[in-house]
Amino acid sequence: MSATQTVKPWQLKVQGLTKIYGAYNERSVQLTGPKYDTNICPETNSIVACADIDFELFPGEVLGIVGESGSGKSTIVKQLYFDLENTAGAAFLAKYGEGDINILRESNAKKRFIRNQLMGMVYQNPREGLNFLFSSGGNIAEKLLMAGEFHVGKIRQRASTLLERTEVPTARMDDSPNHFSGGMQQRVQIAKAIANNPPILFLDEVTTGLDVSVQAKVLDMIRELQRDLHISMLVVSHDLSVIRMLTDRTLVMKNGRIVERGLTDQILQDPQHAYTQLLVSSLL
Repeated sequence: MSATQTVKPWQLKVQGLTKIYGAYNERSVQLTGPKYDTNICPETNSIVACADIDFELFPGEVLGIVGESGSGKSTIVKQLYFDLENTAGAAFLAKYGEGDINILRESNAKKRFIRNQLMGMVYQNPREGLNFLFSSGGNIAEKLLMAGEFHVGKIRQRASTLLERTEVPTARMDDSPNHFSGGMQQRVQIAKAIANNPPILFLDEVTTGLDVSVQAKVLDMIRELQRDLHISMLVVSHDLSVIRMLTDRTLVMKNGRIVERGLTDQILQDPQHAYTQLLVSSLL
């Protein structure tokens, strides 16, 4: 590193991230959002899924994004993981291009490298994150192969270690996730997501659809993994109890915009925005 280069204090920096579906004009963002209580532009009928999203995620931090269905929270992580193409905005990773390159404008080949080496993703539906034609160990092997590990013995050992770490019986390493419960499928998905030791992990509604007792076990495991691996996490959830358990800071979203941000404890104890107050009161 040259004398003129500085280490970025953040792991991930997002600026002006915007996703609009359909034909839009310059007023589409202006005529939508919490002020109008809609994310549908009255002039073009375009859907402003999210707009002007800015935040930073710091090393070892767990940042939550909370909001009701349709608020745009999942759209954010899917753009950052390249599942969706953004309409506008930029994102920077401290461990890529010295933090000075907009990863959303990179080539598809470079995006694949970023996904495979620097990120992990755990989806709400395990079928989005797992290949059900592969065994549980095979799913982890797939991630390791894409990250450049080709030694069969090392891959199998890593898969066994990760499954044990995420409380999946190693005796079932060669079984298809099809034969697993929903909670166990999520644990395999988490094992796959952290296989390459990524600095950033995205978690999108990972406990939705699970039984309450299973939710608690999955959340405990995520918290333990984060503490031990010191990984930065972006946690998306409509459930404030999940946000309270996992996160350090929280962004509150409504109609595609961030309406409040701050320390999670602060937001839960003294919410300032009317919408956040409504969310918190529903938790009590």
